[in-house]
Amino acid sequence: MTTADVVHPAVTAAAAHPGHAGGTARRVEHVMGMPISLALRGRHAQGPRADAAWAAALAELRRADAIFSTYRADSWVSRLARADARLGDAPPVVTEVLAIAEEARRQSDGAFDVRRPGPWRRTVLDPSGVVKGWAVDRAARAFDDLEGTDVCLSAGGDMVCRTRAVGSRGWRIGVEAPHHPGRLVAVVPVRDGAVATSGLAHRRGHLVDPRTGLVPTALASVTVVGPDLVWADIDATAAFVLGADALRWLRTRCCRTGLVVDRDGRSHLF
Repeated sequence: MTTADVVHPAVTAAAAHPGHAGGTARRVEHVMGMPISLALRGRHAQGPRADAAWAAALAELRRADAIFSTYRADSWVSRLARADARLGDAPPVVTEVLAIAEEARRQSDGAFDVRRPGPWRRTVLDPSGVVKGWAVDRAARAFDDLEGTDVCLSAGGDMVCRTRAVGSRGWRIGVEAPHHPGRLVAVVPVRDGAVATSGLAHRRGHLVDPRTGLVPTALASVTVVGPDLVWADIDATAAFVLGADALRWLRTRCCRTGLVVDRDGRSHLF
């Protein structure tokens, strides 16, 4: 195994400029408050078509940020949270995302919820747990016309992978050890699908149990591999919140595989 064979957050984010090494062209841009990394291999890894697809993907992510960012006072989500606007007046994608969030809340028995307790007993609306996967899945469509080209699009380490190059070996995704950032605890082969990880290694305190308002502490990380990033990311988050019940719940989820690392550093496959 070489670094050219493995894509993981530390590797993709390290490519500060478009480049080509080991047959893989890499790019990175900061959008939606996180590094967006792209790895291309094959026929159209470089050139005008790759440039245009990258630009289209970034534009899609910026549109999502303008609508859903909780940090922008003029976003639709911020306006809805302040009751300055009605849901019926918002773009249809807002209803789409909130419908996914409600289905996720139902399927996780409340472990995943975009509405959570806030200060002064207020309910906070934050659909970010749906929006990232939803937006990156949409952005990845910009590369569908790059025939003969493998694609790995990463948002803060959560990834959509496509394999289209003739004879491609697919992607190998490194899963970072939560107790030892920079080291790998596993390498996951992915041809067509998505990988998402939830944990406290890099953003301690950003995951909160919406049922209690407390930070979960039973697990160190959960990595889910699934058909799309929307649900891989949702399931990783819900499982992390579920803690001791994570493995049992994940094993009921169709078409998912992955890895749970408990707070003592022990790894469990599902």
